[in-house]
Amino acid sequence: MSAGLLPRPRKRFGQHFLADQNIAERIVALVQPLPGDLVLEIGPGRGVLTQRLVARGGRLVAVEIDRDLVAYLRQRLTSPDFRLIEGDILDLDLAQLLREEDRERLLVVGNLPYNITAPLLFGMLARADHIRSAVLMVQQEVARRLAARPGTKDYSLLTVLLSLRAQVHTRIQVAPGAFRPVPKVHSTVVEVQFEPARYPVQDERIFGQLVRTSFGQRRKMLRNSLLAICDGQREELETRAAAAGIDLSRRPETLSLEEFGRLSDAFAGARSEAEV
Repeated sequence: MSAGLLPRPRKRFGQHFLADQNIAERIVALVQPLPGDLVLEIGPGRGVLTQRLVARGGRLVAVEIDRDLVAYLRQRLTSPDFRLIEGDILDLDLAQLLREEDRERLLVVGNLPYNITAPLLFGMLARADHIRSAVLMVQQEVARRLAARPGTKDYSLLTVLLSLRAQVHTRIQVAPGAFRPVPKVHSTVVEVQFEPARYPVQDERIFGQLVRTSFGQRRKMLRNSLLAICDGQREELETRAAAAGIDLSRRPETLSLEEFGRLSDAFAGARSEAEV
């Protein structure tokens, strides 16, 4: 492919390339890469962020699934501090990448297609200890869910699980006209700052199970949605909820992170008692 030809966007990859240069500058400013930092860019596309990140210094690794874009970027960017991986970001072994790059943590940046946003964030949560922060362009409705408060319609499973390990900040509102082709939705740039558990639960696995089960039937009261965790033993459920100070007539979207944490710890404590 000639370096002067722009690869066409592919619908199957949900591609909408950022074309607004001002927005690109603001995103890179949020990433704040420093010399010696490792930055992982998800879906570099035509390289509007990539070029700026390379110019800022530090080590940049980009993952792109579109082979035409990979060929285009390899012709345009030849910096020794830039590495381009052809593949699906959801298949990337982050631990392996860090070993190869001799780093312990990294920064993440990317314009995310809607269909991979949730699985990608869940994958990042699994590697939260290795990620300092992530600056992500997502659909506006997704951004609302990520930063939602208890008691609102946008408060969800992803909200709670992410809030255990990260703080989410809404940074930039982006109109459809900033992209080519122009999408039908508005977008938002969010900054996700990872940190040690904000509520130190006894068992993160139990916490995850509890939250997933609760939101699996979000219209039901906790008394009904959580019964399966206690193998149908309603008295056991009532006992654990009372220990955590949680009213089981509530619905999951009304519980704060701390309340989910207390309830999780009550179940974790019950399991520990049973194993003694």
